[in-house]
Amino acid sequence: MPTLSAGFREFPRERPLLALASTILLVEIVGASGTLFTAQGLGEWYTTLQRPALAPPNWVFGPVWTTLFALIGVALWLVWRQLDQSPRAVWIGFGVFFVHFVFNVGWSAVFFGLQEIGWGLAVIGVLWLLIVATMWAFDRVDRRAALLLVPYLLWVSFAAYLNYQFWILN
Repeated sequence: MPTLSAGFREFPRERPLLALASTILLVEIVGASGTLFTAQGLGEWYTTLQRPALAPPNWVFGPVWTTLFALIGVALWLVWRQLDQSPRAVWIGFGVFFVHFVFNVGWSAVFFGLQEIGWGLAVIGVLWLLIVATMWAFDRVDRRAALLLVPYLLWVSFAAYLNYQFWILN
């Protein structure tokens, strides 16, 4: 009976571009699931909030997150490709990545879905730490994967600043 690890190894190694595209698509879909919560809060609630001076227009967030999720997908793919060489490090990276991604989507659920700015700040703080942990775990497997997460860490740092400002202003 094949194991989960064997199934991942058998994913189209002879078709690396298909594996790359699939990984990016998966990350984009899971990442975009947070927009379900964002759509809930963008209506009447979000428009009533006092916005921080550095808050970009709403249209900026879609292209930025799409780009970041693509980079995250490439990073995950780079780590996956090392499964045969460093299985333990790869599985640790996958585990940390999964937990971090739960918090990524969870922030939208808390901030926009529940409309809890203070709790959103707590979630984004944990998310920031988990991104650093993911970068550390990925770096143990493939330094390029860790470096691909730098723009993501910077954006989440900016988002944390905005979340804090929303909390102070509202």
